[in-house]
Amino acid sequence: MKVLVACEYSGVVRDAFRAKGHDAISCDLLPTDADGPHLQCSVFDILHDGWDMLIAHPPCTYLTNSGVRWLHERPERWQQMSQGAEFFRSLWNAPIPKIAVENPIMHKYARKIIGDKYAQIVQPWMFGHAESKATCLWLKGLPSLIETDNVKEQWRKLPKKQAQRLHMLPPSPDRWKLRSQTYAGIANAMSEQWG
Repeated sequence: MKVLVACEYSGVVRDAFRAKGHDAISCDLLPTDADGPHLQCSVFDILHDGWDMLIAHPPCTYLTNSGVRWLHERPERWQQMSQGAEFFRSLWNAPIPKIAVENPIMHKYARKIIGDKYAQIVQPWMFGHAESKATCLWLKGLPSLIETDNVKEQWRKLPKKQAQRLHMLPPSPDRWKLRSQTYAGIANAMSEQWG
């Protein structure tokens, strides 16, 4: 299967699909962090190249519910939010038979522009990682993911700083990058169940 993993610099999802024998390529404006097939360009330059599946990770900075207060405190963010939601919607409406678009829980303003509701919410602890990071999946032509290794009880026993590691990361130039990377357990579930 020909799989495009859009807005992915890490190669985690791309490599999970390649390990299952698929022709998977990542695409991002940034260079890849891991050796492998990667196109450093706008996803819209290659979106119509005959893909069987699109897995997209569009930027969430202006769409996430956790940051909605900034829309009211920084008026310039409204336009950035609209642009982010339109970018998301363009990926969601791509002419590809199987589509998964992931993002955190969105605020109502972004959801109104996108127009569709997510199919499911997954957590890292459902796939073997004792951490929490609610991730919504919008799915077209694909089934919901089935958890593969539920470690929720283990996660509940961890100190908050460890269980909420990504949320508790201190400010740094790479904080956004660390928070946006897909967990390997989720990527493996995608490749096994959708591939």
